[in-house]
Amino acid sequence: MILTIKLYTDAATRGNPGPSSAGVLIVTEVGQQQLFYKLPPTSNHHAEFLAAIKGFEAIINLYGTTETILFHSDSKIVISSIEKNYSKSYPEALATLVSLQEQCELVINRWISEKNNKGAHALALQGLHKFYSA
Repeated sequence: MILTIKLYTDAATRGNPGPSSAGVLIVTEVGQQQLFYKLPPTSNHHAEFLAAIKGFEAIINLYGTTETILFHSDSKIVISSIEKNYSKSYPEALATLVSLQEQCELVINRWISEKNNKGAHALALQGLHKFYSA
């Protein structure tokens, strides 16, 4: 039985807007999952929301909804939008993210600095390279 899941997400975008990918790092007491996803070409801020959505979808698919999730993001716009339950520019993405979070037992959202999100960042860059290299 897993007690707590740590979720780290980040997005990488080449250009703004441009090709984008998401990095998702899921850490549990028994190990970790390192995932990356191709995102549609978009702005970096929108890609950060999409990365968070991919992270919560992955957790729900892998572990269900009964665990405590500590969600970490270096995107101030994502964390502040969740806290306010408002986003002027990305209301649809925020609604999707909040809906996913509401399915989970307990979610604690936390902004972290870029230097503390290196794992998810590296995965996002890996995805950008894999999906968009010539």
